[in-house]
Amino acid sequence: MRRVVCPGSFDPVTYGHIDIIGRAAKLYDEVVAAVLNNVNKRGLFSVPEKLDMLAEGTSELGNVRVSEFDGLLVDFCRDNGIETIVRSLRSVSDFDYELQIAQMNYRLSGVETVFMTANPEYSFLSSSLVREIAQHSGDVSSLVTPYVQERLREKYEERRRPVR
Repeated sequence: MRRVVCPGSFDPVTYGHIDIIGRAAKLYDEVVAAVLNNVNKRGLFSVPEKLDMLAEGTSELGNVRVSEFDGLLVDFCRDNGIETIVRSLRSVSDFDYELQIAQMNYRLSGVETVFMTANPEYSFLSSSLVREIAQHSGDVSSLVTPYVQERLREKYEERRRPVR
């Protein structure tokens, strides 16, 4: 079985993420969409919330499962019998950053990295931009699933409530 991992923080998952995961699902037997539990970084959503949104966004892809990991991605790969990492490239600057990580991952473990270019429709898209737009009640309906859109609305509504 050819199994790959699509890692990320997915804070929140966007149509760009789902596009890459879906394209990988056409090429591999199983895709593990893995949410990084980075204890040094405070995200908008908790890991369980991210897993929930990611599972909803990939629910129509039968060979995709969601999981979480902390620590080194190569350790997660070893523990799960994964030999390939799939990463998305939106721009040349993404390549510079991702190449260093890919080379280190290979040096540490022999795990290969496959780069997929972002669909031009999503090449500008990032979770941080989605959060910023949603924070100011902007329309993110073309960037995330309706479920994620609702979760963003709820999250920012909670933050806007006065503390008593």
